[in-house]
Formats: sequence, structure tokens, C-alpha cells
Amino acid sequence: MWWPPWLAAWLAWACGAGAGRRAPLCASRGLCRAPLGPNASHPEPGHCQRQRGAADLCAWPLSSESLLGTPCSALVLLLDPFPIDVIQENYVRNVRNCIFSIVYPTPFKSRVRLVAVSKEVLENILDLDISVKGTSDFLQFISGGKVILGSVPLAHRHGERWELQLKGSGKTPYSRNGDGRAVLRSSVREFLCSEAMHYLGIPTSRAASLVVSDDDVWRDQFYNGNIKKERGAVVLRLAKSWFRIGSLEILAHSGELDLQRRLLDFIIQEHFPSIAMNDSNRYLEFFSTVVSETANLIALWMSVGFAHGVCNTDNFSLLSITIDYGPFGFMDSYDPNFVPNTSDDERRYKIGNQANVGLFNLSKLLQALKPLLDPRQKQLASQILEGYGEHYYIRFTELFKTKLGLLGENEDDNYLIAFLLKLMEDTRADFTMTFRQLSEITEDQLKELRIPEEFWALQDLGKHKLFSEWVTMYLLRLNRNKGDSDTKRRTRMTTVNPRYILRNWMAESAVQKANSNDFSEVHLLQQILQHPFQRQQAAEKAGYSLHPPAWAKDLKVSCSS
Repeated sequence: MWWPPWLAAWLAWACGAGAGRRAPLCASRGLCRAPLGPNASHPEPGHCQRQRGAADLCAWPLSSESLLGTPCSALVLLLDPFPIDVIQENYVRNVRNCIFSIVYPTPFKSRVRLVAVSKEVLENILDLDISVKGTSDFLQFISGGKVILGSVPLAHRHGERWELQLKGSGKTPYSRNGDGRAVLRSSVREFLCSEAMHYLGIPTSRAASLVVSDDDVWRDQFYNGNIKKERGAVVLRLAKSWFRIGSLEILAHSGELDLQRRLLDFIIQEHFPSIAMNDSNRYLEFFSTVVSETANLIALWMSVGFAHGVCNTDNFSLLSITIDYGPFGFMDSYDPNFVPNTSDDERRYKIGNQANVGLFNLSKLLQALKPLLDPRQKQLASQILEGYGEHYYIRFTELFKTKLGLLGENEDDNYLIAFLLKLMEDTRADFTMTFRQLSEITEDQLKELRIPEEFWALQDLGKHKLFSEWVTMYLLRLNRNKGDSDTKRRTRMTTVNPRYILRNWMAESAVQKANSNDFSEVHLLQQILQHPFQRQQAAEKAGYSLHPPAWAKDLKVSCSS
């Protein structure tokens, strides 16, 4: 058997010689068919053999020692506790009594080309040399054209386990009315944003690569009957786990409690090492962790002005990471009613409502867990859920105090933060650049209200009649920072307040060029967003820290992918 050199080396250290058993690819029912989820297909982990077809790349969270079964039907421990869909034909249907369905990717009919890769993901997570991006085997692998013969689940040599998905590589039994494809427009956005969020320090799935084809994919982008032809694309994305609240919710909804218990035990054992599996309160501890970490995640979203766009239970990770980048958006002007998703007519997922939606989703998780809890545990779980608001409020306050360079505790800090946000709302000041420019301006300039022209966001804010009052309060509070200086403050603040984020107009500009096979702005943004806190000449030249262009106000994004 011939292996590409890069792949042979990869499998050699990860699996050991002679460990090449075959195992099928799988799509997960649990996260694709949640009763409250969107009508989208979310492929889930499986394992690989060289075949054409399939909706999903494999999950590689375990070592080769966990392989079970015969060479033709081997399943790793990941799948061993769970029944597999007995129907192997790939067609849309209701599926019961299993977690995974065997699925194979559907390769593109036309030529595929590589748009971009993440060097860090390839080298530091997948342990591949960046040179593999130039090989035909790699291109076919990441586009779903080939699944690798004899490959097995891999364990990362640093002890980390990652599950891989090929988003956009074809139908699964959970695709409902969809075609299982993704288009270039949405794929560019997901690739760039998942990596941008990582470098902002926010828990997120990652993106290893982006490929595009010339296959026609028809989309009604804004659900107004205007169907247009777009190009099919695939993102290779990674996460420690793709299980979501909906993964447990669907099992509880259908009364499959034994399967739900087995899945929950698996998730706890694999991803919550601080919880003892012999602890009778393990589900309670699990719920408590998810509640606090979800509050933390949403507070982090708010600290960078990020609105997810579709915050249903199918898009909320049980590991409290950001997943499923669809109609997301970073705020330009501060507006608690900001809604990036033009399909959200009811403004359900507006940025100012994300914390409340998080609470709603956690209540749905508790509802799913209740059949597994005794009366005392149910009561305690309800008390834990009641503490969500306090978790969120504390974390939100901590983050915004840090953004303002405040040290120590002061009873007026919450008012100072709220006062600033109200001024920003009234003046429609730019969210990102207001905090960034507060990080760069000197205290003397603020004291004298001498706002240089380059600090355009602060100039907008300064138009408010109460701006000087806020500045006075702010400077008095900074003077209470023990052992601090203006230089230290500015240095500290520039490490937490980004100068560059993936604004919708920037992503749209990259998409429009990519539609003409010009991927230069995709590459530029990828480079810039790896260092969002550092002033970069290329970014300044591109206008990424200036007022958004006028046409940006008319941009719309939707759930269509």
C-alpha cells in the first residue's frame, strides 16, 4: 500500500506500525436532529477508509489501542458504547435508537481548488507540515474527494483530542430538505471567523482549510424567492467535541433514556475530567459546569461585540465553545438591539438578548437531564440554574473592568461601565474602536478633552453632552488604581481591546473577490486577524481600523449557507 509521505509519517507516530484497520465514517443523529434545532445538517465524527462519497470526515479522538472489531467493520471506543444506524443507505429519514449513521462524502463533480489553510491548526493540532497543502492527496482529502485507506482514529501526541468535520461535503440522513452543501460565501465567513475568535481568546471550534469548487449550488439567500447560483465549498473544521445541548435534548424528547445516559457518561468521561464517573451527582456537576461556562462564553462574546445570530439549542456546545458560524456579526456602532441575521424578524437573537437566550437553552438542557436526576438533584439543579444570572453578571463586569483598565474593586464600577455604554448607544459610537482608542489615548488628553482626529470613535462619543462628566468619573477611578501608571494602563488595555475584528463589510469584501477566484483578501484577513491587538501596517492601509464604509450599513446576512 502506498501512502503520501506526509500521511505515512502522520499515521506512523500516531497509530504505530501495522495498526491500519478500516472504520466507517459517521454522522451523528444527536446533533443533527434536535427537535428545536434548525433545518441544517451537522455532520459528526466517524472514521475513514478510502472511498468517494460522504458527508463527514472523521473524528479522531482516541488512540489505536481502542480499535475493536474486524478490519472491515472496526469501530473505536468512541462509537463502541453506542448503537449504529442499521440502515446504511444515505437518505433523509427519521432515525431512532442510535447516535451515529454511517455516511460517505459526496465529492464535487468539478475541479476543486484550495482557498486557504490555517498553518497553526495544521502544524500545532494536526501535526502536519505546512508543505502538505501543495499535494493533490491533501486537496482531495479535505474536499471529500478521497477518504484515506486504512486510516484509524488518532490521538494527538500532546494529549489533546480533536474531532474533524467536512462542512459542506454532502447529505446525511439528517439533512432534511437540504442538499448537504455549503457555498463559498458562508464558508469564507466561517473559516475566517472561527480562526479570528481563537486569536481573540474566545473558546471556539477551529478551521483547518477551505476549498472551493465550480459545482453549482442554488440558494435563496434571503428567503425571498430570489434563488441564485453559487459555488460549492467545504471547510475542514475541528473541535474537541461537536455534541450540543440538542444532542441530549433529542434523546430525552424521544424517551431514549438508556442511550441518553450512555452518551452523557461518555461526554463526561471524555471532556469533564474533574468529574468522577463513580460520583452519583456527576450529572449535577456536569450541569453546574455547563451553566457557569456558558455564562462565561456569552460574556466573552459581549466583550468583543459578537452576536452569534442563531442561538438555539442545536448551536450551543456542551463544551461551551463557539460553534456553527452562520449569520454572525460583530457590532460596528454600539447597539444592544443589533441583529446580524436578517432572517431573525422577531429579533430573538439580538446581541442584548444573548444572555437571556443562554438561560433559556440551559433550561432546556435541565429539562433533558431531569429524567436522569432524583428529586433532590432536580431541586439542586434548579438552584444552579438560578445562579446563571449572577455568573454572567460577575464575568461581564470583570471583562469590562479589564477593558477599561480598572484595577481592584470599587462600588461605582458597574455604574461607570453602564454610563459609558449608554453614551455609546446614544451617539452610536463604534464599539470596538471606542475601547481601543481609550486604550491608546493618554490621561492628559482625556483630562483636557483634547481628542486627536485619529481617535474618531472617541470624537463621536465626545458629542454627547455628558461625555465630560463620564471622563471625570473615569479619571478619578483610574487614579485609585494602586501601583499603576498611564503607560502601564495603556499597555494593559491594548492587550485586551482589539484593533481589528472581522467586521461584516470586511468579510463581504473578501467574499466578493473570492467569487472571482481572487483570494488575496481572504489571505490578508487571515493574517491580520491572527494578531488583532497589534497595529499592523497592512491593516491600516486596508482601512480596517477606520469608520466602516457607508455601504456597510446595507449589508445583510442570513441563515442560508
